[in-house]
Amino acid sequence: MLDPHRPDRHPLDDEGVDGIAARLSRMIRVRTVEDADADAADPLAPFAEFLALLQELYPLVTAHLERELVTERGVLYRWPGTTSPSGRGSGRDSGRDGDDASNFGDDATAPGPLVLMAHFDVVPAFEAEGWTHPPFAGAIADGSVWGRGTLDDKGPLCVILEAVEALLAEGHTPPRDVYLWFGGDEETHSGAASAAAALFRERRLTPWLVLDEGGAVVDAPLPFIDVPAAMIGVGEKGSVNVILEASGDAGHASAPSGLTPTARIARAVSRVERRPFPARLNPVAREMFATFTPHAHDSGRVILQTLTRAPQLAAHALARLGGDAAALVRTTLATTRLSGGTADNVLPASASATLNCRIAPGESVASTVRHVRRAIRDREVRIRITDPNEPTTIAPTDNPQFGLLQRAARAAYPDAIAAPYITLAATDAKLFQRFAPATYRFAPLAMDAAQRAAIHGVDERVSIASLHAGVRFHTTLLRSL
Repeated sequence: MLDPHRPDRHPLDDEGVDGIAARLSRMIRVRTVEDADADAADPLAPFAEFLALLQELYPLVTAHLERELVTERGVLYRWPGTTSPSGRGSGRDSGRDGDDASNFGDDATAPGPLVLMAHFDVVPAFEAEGWTHPPFAGAIADGSVWGRGTLDDKGPLCVILEAVEALLAEGHTPPRDVYLWFGGDEETHSGAASAAAALFRERRLTPWLVLDEGGAVVDAPLPFIDVPAAMIGVGEKGSVNVILEASGDAGHASAPSGLTPTARIARAVSRVERRPFPARLNPVAREMFATFTPHAHDSGRVILQTLTRAPQLAAHALARLGGDAAALVRTTLATTRLSGGTADNVLPASASATLNCRIAPGESVASTVRHVRRAIRDREVRIRITDPNEPTTIAPTDNPQFGLLQRAARAAYPDAIAAPYITLAATDAKLFQRFAPATYRFAPLAMDAAQRAAIHGVDERVSIASLHAGVRFHTTLLRSL
């Protein structure tokens, strides 16, 4: 229960530990990892435990918001707005087909709900990898909460609920419906989010604004940009796994004849990695540079002005930088799996490699596969694909929704410049962007380079100050609807 003398506070807030940090710590301790224990009697138990924990930690959300389980891995909350249950407040689309939503929701007074998204499943982590604190201990130390999921994505989930709980304690009611969607399989197949998106379409709900993870507040998004930035994703790259396979006759390794399947696959991988995808500066990157230019200093401003005016030069320059800079301007390819052979002295009968491709706007799954096939130049290598996802459409930046996100980011991080960009990784938001044009990706947490590297890595952590700033972002957003 809440403290009756301070209805906006939790009992944990009075224990000498920051309340938000304590609640996030408890979330981290629940091991919501896919197949964390293959022999467990109930592999879904941690996910059910996490959803039950949310009900305990956020009693006002539990009491006042409608709650609906969507599959065994997701939960959808609805916070009715002041205009409910009329058609406008509920976001029902008055007969509009969800596929014809390109001009829907640009007006600040247009109907449709706000959808805030996050996921609570996490990738595996092991203390033996070298963690400073055990990855599922939820340690609170050195001004931060440590553990798997603090940034991806339980921290962003936590600040959403903190903001809603605080506003409920004030008696606040939003003018339009607010939905909270939390999924439990984003890191694997996004089945829960797919079911949630289908539910919105079935109920003819076209969101006015959707916000998921993706961007963050970073200290220097690129080497020549020397201002803190709130990077708001307006779309995301596509993705596909390209599987290369080769076969041959097994035999004794003392008498090889021609290319073995392993050698053929190794040559194919070498060829495709030596032939990168073409570099192009997309319109979102040009707008991002233009946004930063007035705030840059000295040589940084000159570089940004040059990059904005000369897109082809900019594309080649960014491609040469590698890493995130190169990923902004081209489809990327990473060899993530190699397999072949059964013994040291046996010629393998088969071999394979997996190429994980992230597809830039303007490209497609088909063009990506064509590029790989041409680079390999070997008809003996078979190609198949898994998990194809086309790049998303691009959300507008000249509408009230994007302006609202910019203002909320400024309220939480006054020194940060809010700018659009293309999210490099995949998110659940792509499932909503197919019918909700104003879909964006921004987790309102500050992440330096080391923290960004720790996502899916070692020593993932979030500062407590950043958590409080994230709550300010969401309270500003919700109050400003």
